[in-house]
Amino acid sequence: MHYPLTTTVILEYGNRVFPKKKIISIMPDDSRHEYTFAGLYKACKKLANALMNKLDVKPGDMVGTFAWNHHQHLELYYAIPGVGAVCHTINVRLFTAQIEYIINHAEDKVIFVDATLAPILEKIAPLLTTVERFVILNAPSNFSTTLKNIIFYEDLLKDVSDDFEWVEVDEDDACSMCYTSGTTGQPKGVLYSHRTTYLHAMGILVPNSGCISAKDRILLIVPQFHVMAWGFPFVCVLAGAEMVLPSLHLQPEALIKILLHEKINKANGVPTIWMGIYDALKKNPPAEKLLLKEYLIGGSAVPSSLIEAFEKDFGIRAVHAWGMTETSPLGTASRLQLQHEELDYASQLKIRAKQGMECPGIELRAVKEDGTVAPRDGKTVGEFEIRGAWVIDGYFKVYNRDNFSEDGWFKTGDVGTIDEDGYMEITDRTKDLVKSGGEWISSVALEMAIMAHPKVKEASVIAIPDEKWTERPLAVIVLRNEEDVVSEDELKNFLVRDFLAYQLPDCFVYVKEIPKTSVGKFDKKEIRKMYAEGKLNG
Repeated sequence: MHYPLTTTVILEYGNRVFPKKKIISIMPDDSRHEYTFAGLYKACKKLANALMNKLDVKPGDMVGTFAWNHHQHLELYYAIPGVGAVCHTINVRLFTAQIEYIINHAEDKVIFVDATLAPILEKIAPLLTTVERFVILNAPSNFSTTLKNIIFYEDLLKDVSDDFEWVEVDEDDACSMCYTSGTTGQPKGVLYSHRTTYLHAMGILVPNSGCISAKDRILLIVPQFHVMAWGFPFVCVLAGAEMVLPSLHLQPEALIKILLHEKINKANGVPTIWMGIYDALKKNPPAEKLLLKEYLIGGSAVPSSLIEAFEKDFGIRAVHAWGMTETSPLGTASRLQLQHEELDYASQLKIRAKQGMECPGIELRAVKEDGTVAPRDGKTVGEFEIRGAWVIDGYFKVYNRDNFSEDGWFKTGDVGTIDEDGYMEITDRTKDLVKSGGEWISSVALEMAIMAHPKVKEASVIAIPDEKWTERPLAVIVLRNEEDVVSEDELKNFLVRDFLAYQLPDCFVYVKEIPKTSVGKFDKKEIRKMYAEGKLNG
């Protein structure tokens, strides 16, 4: 049968099969909102009516969201594609100049904005050439703004029926869009179709990946403005998994409170979030035991020391995953296979710290500098290229093919190996490798090793110019406690077990905080700038 794979099919399924499942939002004002999948369904139909009849949103229009994780944002995920338009989630953590560029480049017609975030848009509103209306979410009674042509979300939905027929779309039509974080230039737009969204969600569901089911209650820590919250708003509805949305409550103590109170058994998030949660749990162990059993972690490489510490201290298991905005984002996940069960814990940990196996529907290869495909031997290094059911075929309004191989694979910019069992391991980004005396040194491998030191909280490694060797590694370090002291010799002795002498950093610089990108990765562009300005002196 011809059965279109669309986001409305996901919503219809959730309403039909799991109508009593709950969605809980911890709102910006600390209030708690709760309703069921059936409630979500009616709310989406009502919003779709309002989009079409009050805001004149037509099929193909771009509708922006500038919001935290909560039920209204979830409603937008389904209602906007439900009228044939495109849900464009805008990253609130980008620079205002980038936000201005993104909105104008996407040609957003309407923007839904959380009241707490309105001041950011106020700065650039006169420069936004296509935006006709701003819809304000979660506004307090004393809310005021300089934004023009506003309407409050509650007023938009007033006297609107929840009787609505979804606009018929093709499964290959765009349903949503995100922009890359723009670390090497202006952000690039990535369109997701209904079909890729559906298949990506199914790819996360399976046991080898996210292993999500109707038995789960999941905390969506990954922001809804970042790669569609890793697709979890679609995954949970398909799986019948209950969702808890924390809005702007993303500090470790607040997340621990939510984990406890809402009886969460699974969650997602980037390494910096989980590092913060671990440190907070160690300093102030809660009287009540966490029900959290597993967390999906990705966005940047995860130190095996963090995986081990969480497991040994709190019995909470990490599942390492990898992906990019261009891959919707999930590409791989690292779970053990049957043949690994007999290995000792240290050997298992080494495998689990890798980025993992391709999800069904994804193909990976590592391409060597000479253009040939590297063997899957766990040793031969190459740049990862990827293709699959939910991998982009090009960027929005970009017509060159610089990021694609001649045979159509997407060049990820990540470098590493694939082993005999199919596990991908990233050793670096192409632009972050240190080339010293003609030999490549992995900055990521050094970072992971340094962060395994018990006194080190975070570490980032960059290449700095060297007259003799061309480049040498510099390590920038944040200690766990300000009163800790770690000498250069102590760190070198700690690293020499796993690295040759020439691979060790010549300089270790201690800072209070390492700059991070909008998605929590170490911002090496900013670190290099700090070094060039003389702010990182060993």
